[in-house]
Amino acid sequence: MTTETSTGDRLLHQEIIGSRRLSNYFWAITVTMGGIGFLLSGISSYLKVNLLIIADPTQLSFLPQGIAMGFYGLLGTIYGIFLWLTMIWDVGGGYNEFNQEKGQIMIFRRGFPGKNRKVEFNCTTENVQSIKVDIKEGINPRRAIYLRLKDSRQIPLTRVGEPLALSKLENEAAQLAKFLQVPLEGL
Repeated sequence: MTTETSTGDRLLHQEIIGSRRLSNYFWAITVTMGGIGFLLSGISSYLKVNLLIIADPTQLSFLPQGIAMGFYGLLGTIYGIFLWLTMIWDVGGGYNEFNQEKGQIMIFRRGFPGKNRKVEFNCTTENVQSIKVDIKEGINPRRAIYLRLKDSRQIPLTRVGEPLALSKLENEAAQLAKFLQVPLEGL
């Protein structure tokens, strides 16, 4: 989902939501709780001490059920921590800024910590050939808006993840093409 703000008719600023989406919070909570539950079940079956409130895994034999529960619990807990860290770091979040006054376009995204944590792309508005809309339906649908440059590069402008509604995608692409005064492709 993008949040658009404009100051005057010369600047368009779009906020891009990264990994801090409601669905990611749901899955992080679910995976973390399941992982910890399975891990505690595996430990309980080994120690023969009940560490859970809702079940009694001390009745499980450690080999093979307890080890399997502990293994899956460890994997689930590690994956839950990964999901939480991805949301804390807001991977994929950032903004698109189109400044007609300066003739500049800046696309900024946050990544994982490291030397490439901040991903920035700058170009002039004169290098823009068109705005391209890519729509692919099916099992793995893709709906994206691209900034198509004169040197044949295509820079994605929409977030990764759940596809945008078709009407919203069309409206955003048409508004951007009108703002930059370039043609709209793909519709």
